[in-house]
Amino acid sequence: MGEAKRRKEQGLPPRAIKKEKKDESPNIFQKLGRSQILPLVLAVGFVIFLIVDLVRYYNQ
Repeated sequence: MGEAKRRKEQGLPPRAIKKEKKDESPNIFQKLGRSQILPLVLAVGFVIFLIVDLVRYYNQ
């Protein structure tokens, strides 16, 4: 307990115990916001939707 005695002699408060940070797993929206591939996937999906819609329109 050398450090405790030294801190007491110097008038310092006891050493604070570090609390471990909780590893908060980010929710799905935070994960998707950081993803660089998400805009690409949405764009490709939208283009596919437009092509399917166009084909259905001309087949009427």
